Amino acid sequence: MSRAFVKEQDGVEELPDRLISEHPNLVTAEGLAQIEAEVARVDAAHASAQASGDRSEMAATARDLRYWSARLASAELVPPPADNTQVQFGSKVTIERADGRAQTYRIVGEDEANPAKGSISYVSPLARALAGKSVGETVKVAGSEAEITAIA
Repeated sequence: MSRAFVKEQDGVEELPDRLISEHPNLVTAEGLAQIEAEVARVDAAHASAQASGDRSEMAATARDLRYWSARLASAELVPPPADNTQVQFGSKVTIERADGRAQTYRIVGEDEANPAKGSISYVSPLARALAGKSVGETVKVAGSEAEITAIA
C-alpha cells in the first residue's frame, strides 16, 4: 500500500482498533471489576500521555481505551451459578485426565480468562465441551477423554 493512503497525525500513525469478540460479553463480578479497573488504568495512562505530549503513547492508550470502554459497555454480568449439578458459566470444574492428572478450571468471560491461573473462557473448546455436563460424565480434551470429578 502506498504511504499516501496511510493516515498520519504529526508523524504518528493511528493504530488500528483491537478486535472485539463476536460472542456476548458475559462476565463474572470479578471480571466486571477487572474491566472497570482496566478502563480507569488506561484512562489515567492516556491523560498522562496527553499531558506529556507523547503522541505514540496517546495513540496506544486511545486504542486501548476504546477497546476497554466498548467491553465495559457491552458487559453482561452473570450471577454465580445457584446449582452445581451441571457445568455452566461461573462453575469451577475439576476434571481428571486419562493420564491421572487432575485439573480445576473456572469458566469465565473472555477478558478474564487465564488458563495458567485456572480460568478458561466460556467460548473455549474445553468450556464448550464441559457445558451442561454433570459429575461422572466424560468429555474429549486434547484428543483424549477426561472425567468431570467435581463442580463447585
